[in-house]
Amino acid sequence: MQKIVHIISYILLIALALPIQAQDEATSPFSSTFPKREERAVWLATIGGIDWPRIKATDARSTERQKQELIDILDQLKHANINVVILQTRIRGSVIYPSAIEPWDNAITGKSNVGPSYDPLRFAIDECHKRGMELHAWIVSIPLGTAQRQKAYGSKSITRHHSSLCKTVGGEMFMIPGNPATADYIASLCKEIVENYDVDGISLDYIRYPESQYHFSDDNLYKSSSGLTKAQWRRENITRIVKRVHDVVKPIKPWVRLSSSPIGKYSNLSRYRSGGWDCYDAVYQDPKLWLREGYQDMLFPMMYFLGNNYYPFVFDWKEGSSGHPVVPGLGIYFLDPREGKWQLSDVRPEMHAARDSRVGGIAFYRSYYLTNNFKGLYDCVCEEFFPYPALTSRMTWQSDTIPPSAPTDLQYVEGRLTWNSPSTSKEIFYNVYASWEYPVDISRAENLIAMRLQQSALSVLNTKGYHYAVTAIDRFGNESLAAQEAATETPIDREKVLAAIRNHYSQPTTTTKAKAKKTKKTKATKAAKTNTVSPTVIDFSKYLN
Repeated sequence: MQKIVHIISYILLIALALPIQAQDEATSPFSSTFPKREERAVWLATIGGIDWPRIKATDARSTERQKQELIDILDQLKHANINVVILQTRIRGSVIYPSAIEPWDNAITGKSNVGPSYDPLRFAIDECHKRGMELHAWIVSIPLGTAQRQKAYGSKSITRHHSSLCKTVGGEMFMIPGNPATADYIASLCKEIVENYDVDGISLDYIRYPESQYHFSDDNLYKSSSGLTKAQWRRENITRIVKRVHDVVKPIKPWVRLSSSPIGKYSNLSRYRSGGWDCYDAVYQDPKLWLREGYQDMLFPMMYFLGNNYYPFVFDWKEGSSGHPVVPGLGIYFLDPREGKWQLSDVRPEMHAARDSRVGGIAFYRSYYLTNNFKGLYDCVCEEFFPYPALTSRMTWQSDTIPPSAPTDLQYVEGRLTWNSPSTSKEIFYNVYASWEYPVDISRAENLIAMRLQQSALSVLNTKGYHYAVTAIDRFGNESLAAQEAATETPIDREKVLAAIRNHYSQPTTTTKAKAKKTKKTKATKAAKTNTVSPTVIDFSKYLN
């Protein structure tokens, strides 16, 4: 019986080419499959240079060091197969690019309202795109920091030229959501970025009312005669901003992904309470409405919680997603003993739950805590969760769902792949796949070796026996059929392979004990090297001629 089980295992392994992780699921409490599409995001904060830049650009040498610092971070994120970088672009009424609307933040040069000799946002976008990663501009919407901070910006401060949009409470300054002009102002910043930069997304942060501790009031703008309760009115004020950003950005570049980072709990659940800290009631956000109405393409909720404050709310987001990705943001900064008492054993199950629920992906707050490998998280991400690349989600809710034409004339010559671009009016990138099997199966994440290439060529390792395939993909995530490299050998018929295996095991064996021992040792060695099951070697040629 045991021999029969082994034979069946070999048949499945060889003929069906099952990925090894599928076999591991039986002994693992978690799923270990790797989706081809999944948002894998990280927030890269610039406020105070806490993630980047630690080095201030004050002269030519320090500017190059600042650039190299970002390159090193992005290389680490690329190695971890992160595919979305959410870069803090608007900080507190200040920005990290040359803007006609707001002043330079002091994070770049160390001085407020003083810019460097290069454009950090453009540089970051280019470097992300070189690595096949998306860059989403992170816009801190309502907070403006302290009065002292704004004073440093002089006449360019929003508190000077748009004072009616600002309010000071509890020592902090905020934009006023109840003033309709606030929506226009924030939308104008997003428009400026989308018109001038090749960003892949706009992500609104702190798009909410200030916490109750600030005692923020815009009661003077509320009119009870409107028929809305004050809570309803406040939610409409925040929704107005979100909708206005949508209405301004989408006509310019409809493929730019609009998102936000709401509080990690939408509202109380029937069995689990939010503890007074949720989107809907505490800070007047209604992100489920934003998805349902199409004002946003995805969410990155700040789910910086453990246990019953996390898991039930993941599935609540899933149920209210209206078919859009909702990407739980994990508070990995709590892995730092100075911030909290989280262990890797707290984060791993949350990552598995996010993936297994198929809610949309995984996001990390922040980059510093990931790339510095707190409690071994970076190693875990690279080896266990993201060993293969993944594409971001396809925007099926948009009007453009037609994939581009496939590339043609794919060729491999002396370590270089080349192909011809499809005839299309779309702005497209290319994904490259490789496999020992022909034709290459482009549905499997482990076959994806390069993505979002901007050029129609790629240098690859000289791997004898490998086959390649290339697809075109547009900005909405629509992927073409594959152009397959011309086969250099006759593809094996799987039915004939199955017949060959059955025939092989039906023959009487003549293997001596010594030969069997040698074969067993060879198999064990190969399995140790590849970490996969190594089947008995069978000569199929005599059965397939």
